[in-house]
Amino acid sequence: MKNFKLLIPLIFLSLSIYYFAPEKKLSQGVMIDKIIIKKAQGKMFVYSKEKLLKYYRVSLGRVSGKKRFEGDKKTPEGIYYIIDKNPKSSFHLNLGVSYPNKSDIEYARKRGRRPGNLIKIHGLKNGFGFIGKFHRFVDWTAGCIAVTNPEIEELYKAVPVGTKLIINE
Repeated sequence: MKNFKLLIPLIFLSLSIYYFAPEKKLSQGVMIDKIIIKKAQGKMFVYSKEKLLKYYRVSLGRVSGKKRFEGDKKTPEGIYYIIDKNPKSSFHLNLGVSYPNKSDIEYARKRGRRPGNLIKIHGLKNGFGFIGKFHRFVDWTAGCIAVTNPEIEELYKAVPVGTKLIINE
Protein backbone atom coordinates (compact mmCIF):
# COMPACT_ATOMS: atom_id res chain seq x y z
CA MET A 1 0.00 0.00 0.00
CA LYS A 2 2.87 2.37 0.80
CA ASN A 3 4.36 1.85 -2.68
CA PHE A 4 0.99 2.54 -4.27
CA LYS A 5 0.73 5.89 -2.42
CA LEU A 6 4.10 6.87 -3.87
CA LEU A 7 3.17 5.71 -7.36
CA ILE A 8 0.31 8.19 -7.89
CA PRO A 9 2.40 11.34 -7.27
CA LEU A 10 5.22 9.89 -9.34
CA ILE A 11 2.89 9.28 -12.29
CA PHE A 12 1.45 12.79 -11.92
CA LEU A 13 4.93 14.31 -11.80
CA SER A 14 6.07 12.34 -14.86
CA LEU A 15 3.02 13.36 -16.90
CA SER A 16 3.46 17.00 -15.85
CA ILE A 17 7.10 16.99 -16.93
CA TYR A 18 6.15 15.42 -20.27
CA TYR A 19 3.35 17.92 -20.86
CA PHE A 20 5.29 21.05 -19.94
CA ALA A 21 8.78 20.14 -21.18
CA PRO A 22 9.78 22.54 -23.97
CA GLU A 23 10.43 21.11 -27.41
CA LYS A 24 12.77 22.27 -30.15
CA LYS A 25 11.24 24.93 -32.38
CA LEU A 26 11.91 25.62 -36.04
CA SER A 27 14.15 28.58 -36.75
CA GLN A 28 12.26 31.75 -37.74
CA GLY A 29 11.90 32.21 -41.50
CA VAL A 30 12.87 28.65 -42.44
CA MET A 31 10.93 27.12 -45.35
CA ILE A 32 10.18 23.42 -45.48
CA ASP A 33 10.39 21.81 -48.93
CA LYS A 34 9.85 18.14 -48.06
CA ILE A 35 7.92 16.22 -45.42
CA ILE A 36 8.35 12.51 -44.74
CA ILE A 37 5.96 10.64 -42.46
CA LYS A 38 6.99 7.23 -41.13
CA LYS A 39 3.74 5.78 -39.87
CA ALA A 40 5.30 2.82 -38.03
CA GLN A 41 7.42 5.26 -36.00
CA GLY A 42 4.62 7.77 -35.51
CA LYS A 43 6.94 10.53 -36.69
CA MET A 44 6.93 13.30 -39.28
CA PHE A 45 10.31 14.58 -40.50
CA VAL A 46 10.62 18.01 -42.13
CA TYR A 47 13.43 19.07 -44.46
CA SER A 48 14.82 22.10 -46.19
CA LYS A 49 17.25 21.51 -49.06
CA GLU A 50 17.71 17.87 -47.98
CA LYS A 51 18.67 18.93 -44.43
CA LEU A 52 16.57 17.47 -41.61
CA LEU A 53 15.24 20.39 -39.58
CA LYS A 54 13.05 18.65 -37.03
CA TYR A 55 10.78 15.73 -36.40
CA TYR A 56 7.33 15.72 -34.83
CA ARG A 57 5.53 12.92 -33.02
CA VAL A 58 2.14 12.51 -34.68
CA SER A 59 -1.19 10.78 -34.26
CA LEU A 60 -2.55 9.02 -37.32
CA GLY A 61 -5.70 7.25 -38.48
CA ARG A 62 -7.19 5.06 -35.76
CA VAL A 63 -7.00 1.98 -37.99
CA SER A 64 -3.56 0.77 -39.09
CA GLY A 65 -2.69 -0.01 -42.71
CA LYS A 66 -2.78 1.89 -45.99
CA LYS A 67 -5.83 4.01 -46.76
CA ARG A 68 -7.78 2.45 -49.60
CA PHE A 69 -11.38 3.58 -49.30
CA GLU A 70 -13.52 6.39 -47.99
CA GLY A 71 -14.31 5.97 -44.30
CA ASP A 72 -11.71 3.28 -43.55
CA LYS A 73 -10.05 5.54 -40.91
CA LYS A 74 -6.59 4.75 -42.29
CA THR A 75 -3.81 7.21 -43.17
CA PRO A 76 -2.69 7.02 -46.81
CA GLU A 77 0.74 5.92 -48.02
CA GLY A 78 2.45 7.28 -51.10
CA ILE A 79 3.70 10.51 -52.63
CA TYR A 80 1.49 13.56 -52.20
CA TYR A 81 1.75 17.35 -52.02
CA ILE A 82 0.44 20.09 -49.78
CA ILE A 83 -2.36 21.63 -51.85
CA ASP A 84 -3.89 24.22 -49.54
CA LYS A 85 -3.77 25.91 -46.16
CA ASN A 86 -6.90 26.44 -44.09
CA PRO A 87 -6.78 29.05 -41.32
CA LYS A 88 -10.44 28.38 -40.38
CA SER A 89 -10.18 24.64 -39.80
CA SER A 90 -12.24 22.98 -37.07
CA PHE A 91 -8.91 21.42 -36.06
CA HIS A 92 -7.07 24.69 -35.27
CA LEU A 93 -5.20 25.05 -38.61
CA ASN A 94 -4.61 22.56 -41.39
CA LEU A 95 -2.50 21.77 -44.42
CA GLY A 96 -4.42 20.02 -47.19
CA VAL A 97 -2.92 16.83 -48.65
CA SER A 98 -3.35 15.89 -52.32
CA TYR A 99 -4.86 12.50 -51.45
CA PRO A 100 -6.14 10.70 -53.48
CA ASN A 101 -3.50 10.44 -56.18
CA LYS A 102 -4.04 8.58 -59.49
CA SER A 103 -2.99 5.26 -58.02
CA ASP A 104 -5.37 5.63 -55.05
CA ILE A 105 -8.28 6.53 -57.37
CA GLU A 106 -7.58 3.62 -59.71
CA TYR A 107 -7.31 1.09 -56.87
CA ALA A 108 -10.66 2.14 -55.38
CA ARG A 109 -12.47 2.37 -58.75
CA LYS A 110 -11.39 -1.17 -59.73
CA ARG A 111 -13.12 -2.35 -56.58
CA GLY A 112 -16.25 -0.26 -57.06
CA ARG A 113 -15.44 2.02 -54.12
CA ARG A 114 -14.50 5.65 -53.53
CA PRO A 115 -11.01 6.48 -52.26
CA GLY A 116 -12.14 9.28 -49.95
CA ASN A 117 -10.52 12.69 -49.63
CA LEU A 118 -9.98 15.56 -47.17
CA ILE A 119 -6.76 14.20 -45.67
CA LYS A 120 -5.02 16.94 -43.69
CA ILE A 121 -2.09 17.65 -41.42
CA HIS A 122 -3.84 19.44 -38.58
CA GLY A 123 -3.83 20.53 -34.96
CA LEU A 124 -6.27 19.51 -32.27
CA LYS A 125 -10.03 19.95 -32.47
CA ASN A 126 -11.00 23.52 -31.64
CA GLY A 127 -11.68 23.76 -27.91
CA PHE A 128 -9.44 20.77 -27.12
CA GLY A 129 -6.00 22.33 -27.52
CA PHE A 130 -5.40 21.82 -23.79
CA ILE A 131 -4.87 18.11 -24.49
CA GLY A 132 -1.55 19.11 -26.02
CA LYS A 133 1.09 16.39 -26.26
CA PHE A 134 -1.19 13.83 -24.60
CA HIS A 135 -2.98 13.37 -27.95
CA ARG A 136 0.10 11.43 -29.09
CA PHE A 137 -0.66 8.53 -26.74
CA VAL A 138 -3.14 7.06 -29.23
CA ASP A 139 -3.86 7.18 -32.97
CA TRP A 140 -7.25 8.88 -33.07
CA THR A 141 -7.84 10.61 -36.43
CA ALA A 142 -10.12 9.54 -39.27
CA GLY A 143 -7.03 9.22 -41.50
CA CYS A 144 -5.30 12.56 -41.06
CA ILE A 145 -1.98 13.43 -39.43
CA ALA A 146 -2.36 15.31 -36.14
CA VAL A 147 0.15 17.44 -34.24
CA THR A 148 -0.25 19.83 -31.30
CA ASN A 149 -1.61 23.33 -31.93
CA PRO A 150 1.77 25.06 -31.42
CA GLU A 151 3.28 22.56 -33.88
CA ILE A 152 0.68 23.16 -36.59
CA GLU A 153 1.18 26.91 -36.11
CA GLU A 154 4.89 26.57 -36.84
CA LEU A 155 4.26 24.21 -39.78
CA TYR A 156 1.57 26.48 -41.19
CA LYS A 157 4.12 29.31 -41.42
CA ALA A 158 6.96 27.16 -42.81
CA VAL A 159 5.21 24.85 -45.30
CA PRO A 160 4.27 26.40 -48.64
CA VAL A 161 1.60 25.01 -50.94
CA GLY A 162 3.33 22.58 -53.30
CA THR A 163 5.57 20.99 -50.65
CA LYS A 164 6.28 17.31 -51.34
CA LEU A 165 4.84 14.86 -48.79
CA ILE A 166 5.97 11.24 -48.64
CA ILE A 167 4.00 8.93 -46.37
CA ASN A 168 5.59 5.55 -45.67
CA GLU A 169 4.44 2.54 -43.68
